[in-house]
Amino acid sequence: MFQGMTLVIAVRDLQLSSRYYQDQLGFQIREIEDPGWRCFERDHVAIMAGECPDAMPAAELGDHSFIASIRVDDAKALYTELTEKQVTIVKQICDESWGMREFGIQTIDGHRIMFAQSI
Repeated sequence: MFQGMTLVIAVRDLQLSSRYYQDQLGFQIREIEDPGWRCFERDHVAIMAGECPDAMPAAELGDHSFIASIRVDDAKALYTELTEKQVTIVKQICDESWGMREFGIQTIDGHRIMFAQSI
């Protein structure tokens, strides 16, 4: 039985990305014993970030930079929260024919994340 999932991403500047995930996206920061790594957690979602200053920026992957679709209870409320914090929206909130209300963001490292609610 699956019990959860942790995403693993590369970021250019761990300090800057940590502040972004905390201040803009509302994640808590959990320090771990391995230098150059941090865990960002919000509710039941965890993202491990590793500092990789020489990695290809995710933004250069264009539409292939999507890393996750995170299920949420209230997409409209989260959309409002994130737009008020001036998070970059790459897909406006909308109701899709496949039964999801969803929107997408792009992080400061260029990763794209979708947020989706069953409707």
